[in-house]
Amino acid sequence: MSIVNQVTYIKEPTDLQCGQAVLAMLTGKSVEEIIKECGTEKETTLSQMKQVLTLNNIGFDPQKKTANVKEDLPEIAILSLETPRCWHWSLYFKGTFFDPEHGVLSDFPTSNRKYFFEIKK
Repeated sequence: MSIVNQVTYIKEPTDLQCGQAVLAMLTGKSVEEIIKECGTEKETTLSQMKQVLTLNNIGFDPQKKTANVKEDLPEIAILSLETPRCWHWSLYFKGTFFDPEHGVLSDFPTSNRKYFFEIKK
């Protein structure tokens, strides 16, 4: 499996499933399928995120990098964001932010620290 050509937005089914929703948007699979692949219906760890990417033959740079502005991001990236409420997973895809909690955005959701993992096509 590879990444989708176009993202279909998925809202996180619960407050704890942002990681599963991001992976579902990236792969085109359902959140339920991703839950089975990562082994949890709760918060996803970085290790679980990488496990699902590898399982789906999606290349990624394992190095976490810092972003300050949108222009710092590569074409496709999984974002790890420190939001006012918690650490949160989000997806950046070809100029648009697909955030499982906040919707489709033109810029980062409110966050104190912003990190990303580049997805390779």
